[in-house]
Amino acid sequence: MAVEDFMAGLGSEVRARRDSLSLSQRDLADLAGVSERFVRFVEKGKATVQLEPLLAVLTTLGLELAIRSAGSPIVNAAGSPGAAEAMK
Repeated sequence: MAVEDFMAGLGSEVRARRDSLSLSQRDLADLAGVSERFVRFVEKGKATVQLEPLLAVLTTLGLELAIRSAGSPIVNAAGSPGAAEAMK
């Protein structure tokens, strides 16, 4: 998967979650401690956003970023097993 595709999908998820919570971009930015411009960049799928503020946005929305390799359990950004692993 290309970085651009990943970030576009992430941006769509962030936007959908923000909308479901009835938050404006400004509201989300204020709650997460980031700029409104940063929120716009995330939602547009900009590939060069910084990880720490991205995690603040995701945490504010009740989302988490998870990574996994083939055959390995999902590990969330905090380094602990994700929900999928806990359900095994």
